[in-house]
Amino acid sequence: MSVPLSVLDLAPIALGERPRDAFRHSVALAQAAEQAGYERVWYAEHHNIDRIASSATSVLIAHVAAHTERIRLGAGGVMLPNHSPLAIAEQFGTLAELHPGRIDLGLGRAPGGDRAVFAALRRTPQDADAFPRDVVELQGYLGDETRVHGVEATPGKGTQVPLYILGSSLFGAQLAAQLGLPYAFASHFAPAALHQAAATYLDTFQPSEQLAEPYFIVAANVAAASDADEAREQFLAARRWRVRGMLKRGPATPEHSDAEIDAFLASAQGAAMADMMRCTAVGTGADARAWLDDFAASVGAHEVITAHVAIEADARVESVRLTAAG
Repeated sequence: MSVPLSVLDLAPIALGERPRDAFRHSVALAQAAEQAGYERVWYAEHHNIDRIASSATSVLIAHVAAHTERIRLGAGGVMLPNHSPLAIAEQFGTLAELHPGRIDLGLGRAPGGDRAVFAALRRTPQDADAFPRDVVELQGYLGDETRVHGVEATPGKGTQVPLYILGSSLFGAQLAAQLGLPYAFASHFAPAALHQAAATYLDTFQPSEQLAEPYFIVAANVAAASDADEAREQFLAARRWRVRGMLKRGPATPEHSDAEIDAFLASAQGAAMADMMRCTAVGTGADARAWLDDFAASVGAHEVITAHVAIEADARVESVRLTAAG
């Protein structure tokens, strides 16, 4: 039996396009995922990255929800140290009232940006230390009983929006297990601790009101095309795109050529960067589906959330369709 699949969408902004174009592509991607039977589509909070348009997750979720019918939509995730739990409860409570039974809320502890972003958000790196407490507070706002005397979320109270803990280390695995929440591991860009985190979460999970048994989601990149060689080219181009963005140090930084990126990837430092994308399914739809099923089985995952990496929007939609068809 094949593992359930979902989609992670960063709303990438293509060269020469504007965020509005990325949002149009995100709608098309979610509609394709809905038609193909995917479980959910999540959007990740990032800041100060000129190639990613998913910074305001709740707004983007509302837009996509209005253009789809059934598929679950959510944040994968909201970086909670950047926000007050009450504000997030009100945002996602609003979404849940508008689209009942379709909204997820994934929560991350990372800032989603650098120190300059922290300052611009009027936050500090130390805010991440409050993450476990903030998750519990947020859970109360979305449940039936607030944990802050005299403060309730409206909308939010009683919506029971399901929470998911996101992470790439043992911290998130331990917290998700302790709170009895689903856990999603960011192996699509930080795979180093995957197997240890999976074992920690699955072995130490404690049942909760939200979840009786552990539910583990693993992330993987996908480049699926009708031709395996084409899929390979899409993956290589996407990896260059990602590395090029990581090497960029502001608008004055010159663009690196493909040859320069490939030479860098062959170096020791570049090899470490290339390893970030080692959890990637590449090939035909059948190839990708088989790889994802084996990948999930290798870590005991109940679901795989797929990041389709092709640079062209139409190719990402085709990758979603081909992978589901297997």
